[in-house]
Amino acid sequence: MTTQNYIDIAEANLLHTYNRYKVVLDKGDGVYLYDTDGKKYLDFAAGIAVFAFGYGNKYYNDAVKAQVDKLVHTSNLYYNVPSAIAAERLVKLTGMDRVFFTNSGTEAIEGAVKTARRYAYDRDGTTDHEIIAMKHSFHGRSMGALSVTGNDKYQEPFKPLIGGVKFAEFNNLGSVKELVTDKTCAIILEPVQGEGGIYPCTEEFIKGVRKICDDNDILLIFDEIQCGMGRTGKMFAHEYFGVKPDVLTLAKALGCGVPVGAFLTNEKAAALKPGDHGTTYGGNPLAAAAINAVLDLFEKTDVLDNVNNVSAYLEEELDKLVDEFDCVELRRGKGLMQGLVLNKPVGEVITKALDNGLIIISAGAQIIRFVPPLIITKENVDEMINILKGALA
Repeated sequence: MTTQNYIDIAEANLLHTYNRYKVVLDKGDGVYLYDTDGKKYLDFAAGIAVFAFGYGNKYYNDAVKAQVDKLVHTSNLYYNVPSAIAAERLVKLTGMDRVFFTNSGTEAIEGAVKTARRYAYDRDGTTDHEIIAMKHSFHGRSMGALSVTGNDKYQEPFKPLIGGVKFAEFNNLGSVKELVTDKTCAIILEPVQGEGGIYPCTEEFIKGVRKICDDNDILLIFDEIQCGMGRTGKMFAHEYFGVKPDVLTLAKALGCGVPVGAFLTNEKAAALKPGDHGTTYGGNPLAAAAINAVLDLFEKTDVLDNVNNVSAYLEEELDKLVDEFDCVELRRGKGLMQGLVLNKPVGEVITKALDNGLIIISAGAQIIRFVPPLIITKENVDEMINILKGALA
């Protein structure tokens, strides 16, 4: 069949919730993807910050294949070896105390929200608690996750959402303080906002929010679904500030392509009891084997050193574009999570880049987002910049 045949089949049968580019991706190798026509693309999106170690990593593939041949699923009515090991490793890695495995980042957020509600219910026996989230945040598209997502565009068609959610200004500590009441049970934020425009938090802000939570018996939830798992140059973005959350959500690069997420709690926040929460697939042997393979790769390779080395070079090259092109206003971001702000919509630039063999994505109408595999080289950056210049011109 031709590429157009595959597109026609998809359009005739899939629910139209995505405006997809007219490309049918077929296989990957390292930091490159290939479509059904054999065209090669340099991937600076990594499946939206998922494929940290690139495509076709033999160690990862062999581990997942071996688990497929052994045991894929059991349900959570029983223990399984990979999930027990993955849980122990994640608890040790994060410094948290308990973990619940999910199938996605959105489900991890749902669990975090339920954890906060249950914690507050146990605290005072009432059910009218409030959560403070951030404007321009993004936490997912299910009803609970959408309720704490600070973007009216995503929320409006699905109201009423869950109640008791207030929105503060990101990096504005005073706006958070103004919203705190004796009903506040949690504050949720991304240490680096992703979909909202690649905004890193400030040290003053994140430490100030931690103090507010400590002073008022409020749970602090960090969403590191996109900015975690090494993307900023440390395993977790909050490590830059010496601040720990009460609840931590993870996904994306946690499984490097196998759908998996997690939320972790400290002992204080481990409020959920038998019957409060559950999942059929979460933490099944296949997903947990993928997590273990990913954690092995972080331990066995120098990928974090590579992120810090290459990201510094990427920042320099993106900053040059700010000086060179009138349509490029500024760069911001941390590590291999960068944004280039244009003074016009970026859709045409992204399409032109795709036509010339470069995959990049947006983070809002006027921001190009760069979230490549963590294994990219400076040579890959040079290749990307060369194509991007043509698209910007």
